[in-house]
Amino acid sequence: MQRRELGTSGIQVSVVGLGCWPLGGGEGWGNIAENQAIATIHAALDHGVTFFDTAEGYNDGNSERVLGRALLGRREEAVIATKISPSNTEPAALRKHCDASLQRLQTDWIDLYQIHWPLPDERVPEALATLADLQREGKIRAIGISNHGAAQMQMVLGEGVTIASNQLAYNLLFRAIEFEVLPLCRQHGISVIPYMPLMQGLLAGRYHTADDVPPFRARTRHFSSQREQVRHGEPGAEVETFAAVARIREITADLGVPMAQLAIGWTAAREGVATVIAGAREPWQVEANVAAAEAVLPPETIAALDAATEPLRQRMGPNADMWQGGSRRRTR
Repeated sequence: MQRRELGTSGIQVSVVGLGCWPLGGGEGWGNIAENQAIATIHAALDHGVTFFDTAEGYNDGNSERVLGRALLGRREEAVIATKISPSNTEPAALRKHCDASLQRLQTDWIDLYQIHWPLPDERVPEALATLADLQREGKIRAIGISNHGAAQMQMVLGEGVTIASNQLAYNLLFRAIEFEVLPLCRQHGISVIPYMPLMQGLLAGRYHTADDVPPFRARTRHFSSQREQVRHGEPGAEVETFAAVARIREITADLGVPMAQLAIGWTAAREGVATVIAGAREPWQVEANVAAAEAVLPPETIAALDAATEPLRQRMGPNADMWQGGSRRRTR
């Protein structure tokens, strides 16, 4: 599989990675047998996937535990990315939680250690200094951020620490980072790591209307604030969202390829993207994700997909927080 460098870190990653949150089971994802989760991770390795993304906050650490068990004897084949929760970034706590992640992952080092969500401004200096210390000590190889907007990136960059990547929600139905964040990442040599390339099933062709989408997956700003579990307080963009899905479905039908393949291929083709985090709970899904990432989309197809989603892009605007809007947005 094609490899790309993660920022300027020297770390090479596969163009598609495996998102390991669903492999920990639990609320929203449903139970999964550990042997199935491990088989899925092994299938990823066998198909050339090297990038595995998890977080201490996923399934109370179970995602990290499952990944650690799966990589026993195959650690050198993998690039492990995990995340520290913002509430655990006071220096002593950060060190403690880093060590706990290392223990759950059964490894001596974390390849990419990311701040999961932006910190209050006053907490940034000591958190970045501690991460830099952990890097010098060899516990982590590269420092990353996640869900950081342009202003928050500037704050982090002001600390003089090299940032390898910014992990963000980015897909055909959510292009908010194109307004400000993606250009800034390109300017500073920071790789973008998109998550949710299939928009939790919307870009896999599973749903035709907003009413078809389960509440756990209908919490984003695409959906009306009147729906269950939605917290953004905005009108939503259901008409534009499902008009875009319908148009993408037409494009895929004309080409005779799966919608998911176009969605992952489009995301992987964007300038500045290093690796696309795609979820899978079974080996066959890994194979489909790999095939999608390796497919080369012709320029006219990319242009058609851009045009199909432009009205939604304009409606959603530059707020890169997919779940919260207005004064409650966390990504600024």
